[in-house]
Amino acid sequence: MVKKRFPEELGPPSEMEKIKEDSKFLRGSLVESFADRITAGIPDEETKILKFHGSYMQDDRDVRVERKQKKLEPAYQFMLRVRLPGGVATPEQWLVMDDLANTHGNGTMKLTTRQTFQLHGILKWNMKKTIQAMDEVLMDSIAACGDVNRNVMCNSNPYQSDVHHQVYRKAQEVSEHLLPKTKAYHEIWLDEEKVSDSRDKDEEPIYGPLYLPRKFKIGVAVPPSNDVDIYSQDLGFIAILENGELSGFNIAVGGGMGMTHGDTTTYPQLARVIGFCPPDNVNEVAEKILTIQRDYGNRSERKNARFKYTVDRKGIDWITNELNERLGWDLEEARPYSFDHNGDRYGWVKGDGKWHLTLFIQNGRIKDEENHPLMTGLREIAKVHNGEFRLTPNQNLIISNVQDEQKEIIDALVEEYGLTDGSYNSALRRNSMACVALPTCGLAMAESERYLPSLIDKVEELLDDAGLRDEEIVIRMSGCPNGCSRPALSEIGFIGKAPGKYNMYLGGGFKGERLNKLYRENIGEEEILNELKPLLFQYAKDRQENEHFGDYVIRAGHIDAVESGLDFHT
Repeated sequence: MVKKRFPEELGPPSEMEKIKEDSKFLRGSLVESFADRITAGIPDEETKILKFHGSYMQDDRDVRVERKQKKLEPAYQFMLRVRLPGGVATPEQWLVMDDLANTHGNGTMKLTTRQTFQLHGILKWNMKKTIQAMDEVLMDSIAACGDVNRNVMCNSNPYQSDVHHQVYRKAQEVSEHLLPKTKAYHEIWLDEEKVSDSRDKDEEPIYGPLYLPRKFKIGVAVPPSNDVDIYSQDLGFIAILENGELSGFNIAVGGGMGMTHGDTTTYPQLARVIGFCPPDNVNEVAEKILTIQRDYGNRSERKNARFKYTVDRKGIDWITNELNERLGWDLEEARPYSFDHNGDRYGWVKGDGKWHLTLFIQNGRIKDEENHPLMTGLREIAKVHNGEFRLTPNQNLIISNVQDEQKEIIDALVEEYGLTDGSYNSALRRNSMACVALPTCGLAMAESERYLPSLIDKVEELLDDAGLRDEEIVIRMSGCPNGCSRPALSEIGFIGKAPGKYNMYLGGGFKGERLNKLYRENIGEEEILNELKPLLFQYAKDRQENEHFGDYVIRAGHIDAVESGLDFHT
């Protein structure tokens, strides 16, 4: 089984490796493709290079058939993702993103599960001016997608604000240190002058000319909050506080959520802690681990190319020894820590002498709706706010660092525009998360963001009947098995299988420390509710004190515990 899953001899490089090699350090023919006014799209090969610049070409799948019948090309548009380490933005940056969403996007902003902004619906001829407007307020989309280190996540919970800035600075440093060094982004989008023969002189001292085999994700957590889902990261830094001071970080490696339906060689996996390093060594550790993946990751099969497969193929001991050798010094023994949740804490909290308001943003979508002018309300807050906006890993928003004299002003705007901490919702809804899926994601097999709220409406009726409305249960939905909403870590998880059909998973850990397991396959809404009803009522009746739903379904024998992705399909 191990031999089949991790062959000693990896195959020849995939087509993507050739595309990267020929891209002239991520330039490709993007300039020519975006200058072509005949089509609203760009060639497929160029879309693969565009990802490294933080964008995906998409089309509106709701109108695909209609446009095809009219012999029109698909309604091509572009998603643009910002690189925003730790999810911290200024009010000025918020206002620019709001303006771009309404002038060049589809009138909405998406707060992602990796603490950044996404704009959808940008037309080809508006891409350059959008990126340039972001640049004017010191934002970029470099490496927000592609086979490189993605947006670095960082703990955002306001009650930990005393240490937040110090840890956040480390996340920023790692993000900057691991940025690609090619000047392609600045030449293509910002009109920076090309150095003579720059394509020949470009270097990537960390990545090399082929970059990584696949994307790479890093998160920084501050216990007891695991809001970044540290075990889902390729590389996790777990802050260790001793006597209230940051003494360093435990290092966790080899997490990841994506898989492929029907292919047991793919699976979600949990990161494993391999040691401890002092704060000043974080960049060095991140770089050396990334180079291990660069040198040993699978460049033949992209579905098996994430770092988790490299770790499982080579083994934790091998990874640790190789890291120590590249560092020239050994990691220290991991230090004790514990998490107690992976969600957000809503409402006002005071820390560091300032106030922080966490608002519930359902599935991270910022838009105005009838009787709920969310986008307008946040715009008005941004106009008067002197602190920060913090995007949380759970797609919510913190109005952060509010001074005493400003709190009343912010409160008045929250009241005027009907903004909320979600306290009137069930605890289940407040612990819910969904990826974008249809109509824009080309990988989506089923609805997610547009469907999960209505499914929760119906599950809330069951919770009310069972007396569980205020019981915190983590529920997540993804439109495909790539797992952008990290459904494999939820107590109740749904992964799209076909239109209106989902695989249902149970048994994830409330603290994000355990994977869930397939409970029912390819079921629709009626079957979902029929399956959940008896489980929720049994849980209400038979649970032990402080027992979470994910723990209960395992103790009751409904599902087996999954502590490693290698057991996910067994």
